[in-house]
Amino acid sequence: MLKSLKIENYALIESLSVEWDKSLNIITGETGAGKSILLGALGLLLGAKNEGQALKDLERNCIIEATFDIEGYGLETLFEDNDLDYESEMTIRRVITPAGKSRAFVGDMPVQLSLLKELGSRLVDIHSQHQNLILSSEEFRISVLDTLAANSEIATRYTTLLYSLQRLRSDYRTMCEEMEAARRDEEWLRYTVEELRAAKLKPGEQAETEQLLATLESADRISEALTTLRNTLDDEELGAVVALSRSERDLGALGEHYAAGASLAERLKSVVAELKDISSTAADQAERIDADPERIQQLSERLSTIYSLEMKHRAESYDDLLDKFAELEARLATIDNSDAEIRAMAERIEAAEAECRAAANELSASRKEVCPKLESYIEDMLHMLGMEDARFVVEIGSAEKFTPTGRDCVAYLFTANRTSKPSAVERIASGGELSRIMLALKSLLAERRSLPTVIFDEIDTGVSGRVADAMGDIIAKLSESIQVIDITHLPQVASKPGTHFVVYKESGHSNIRRLSKAERVDEIAKMLSGSSITDAARKQAKILLG
Repeated sequence: MLKSLKIENYALIESLSVEWDKSLNIITGETGAGKSILLGALGLLLGAKNEGQALKDLERNCIIEATFDIEGYGLETLFEDNDLDYESEMTIRRVITPAGKSRAFVGDMPVQLSLLKELGSRLVDIHSQHQNLILSSEEFRISVLDTLAANSEIATRYTTLLYSLQRLRSDYRTMCEEMEAARRDEEWLRYTVEELRAAKLKPGEQAETEQLLATLESADRISEALTTLRNTLDDEELGAVVALSRSERDLGALGEHYAAGASLAERLKSVVAELKDISSTAADQAERIDADPERIQQLSERLSTIYSLEMKHRAESYDDLLDKFAELEARLATIDNSDAEIRAMAERIEAAEAECRAAANELSASRKEVCPKLESYIEDMLHMLGMEDARFVVEIGSAEKFTPTGRDCVAYLFTANRTSKPSAVERIASGGELSRIMLALKSLLAERRSLPTVIFDEIDTGVSGRVADAMGDIIAKLSESIQVIDITHLPQVASKPGTHFVVYKESGHSNIRRLSKAERVDEIAKMLSGSSITDAARKQAKILLG
């Protein structure tokens, strides 16, 4: 429920503050006084975009602030999901700077405009004159049925299933496109993979082959070096092993007389053993090293094959070549398995479509079930509003494709004459008839959706006399269960029991004030007779006010 509204520096409003009644709030005022400006400011507060220049004074911020009583409207989860502190009394503030930048706050916490809009949609429903055109929106027509059917659980399930189906279809299209592109290259791909398979590449092979080839190509020099090393160590007269072995024996014999000699002998023993092992290894390696021209030719050809493949596939390294090979094999395997994968995906889509269709059928059944209620309610309301012969029919057809709301095509048919066949309401209803139909729909939706506040902006356009009085009764009745703010130009509506405000312009500024009982008589009399209030108009105003 909207408790208060403050506006500073917006359009024609310098500064105003208003406290609202919890039931019926009636707003009247002359054309151009600023009633629409008041609604424009409230729309900005509830998340509307700042389409034009909002500031009256270009040197100051525009500030719009409202306090709401939100207890009992189930908003706790919304606050929790957005890390906001929930309190039963909540303040929303919107600030627009001279530079056109906008900031929004819930309490003292800054919030995104999208959250403000979501919160606003849960707090206030603003119906202005142009919204009568909403009857041409099939989405709106379906939403009315869904509200009456209370089928949100089915609708949520359907939406989830539809999202899954759309994702599967998207994946299927992508898969088919990839398969088609892959098949265009299939011949080249098979040839390339076979060529790489025939090469029998092994991890680490290039480095090993390069090392082995380098060794074989230097075999003569390696063999010469190893032989020289062996001769240096093992020569019978000048070999290092012979000389050191002799020194080891001589030092060992002095052990009784020279303790350090025994220690040196032990150390030489280890050195001699190591040199013997080196000599043996050198001999072994010398025998193995063989400058085999045939083997060198084989290794050279192998490396040439590897280098050629790397160049052909623009591989930065041998490992990169192996990675490209693996990628090409995977692509070929995908082609080979594509028919089975596409069939499997098609079967999944078929199953998802069946689930979607079942949920859509449930939605449709729930809507069809409430159609008689909606038709009866609207017709009763229209009869009350002076259209005794009005007929209202809800027609549900089937759409060929799944839509976000199911597979229903919903039309509202209307006729004001019993002898005429009902036609699409948006095409044949006059402005006054549309206003009455929308009032009936809005009153029904407001009660079912448990919105805290409904604002009617001259919903009574196009009616007068007894019909206007009946519309006022409906609006007043609605205000017994929810807060209603009604902007009207009809005295029959303005005179209904409630709190009466007048919007007026003073010194070029728009303002609003609450009327006393006496002031209310004069305001209604002015609506009856014009700017010059007569005694007869005052008398009639008092009669209307009861």
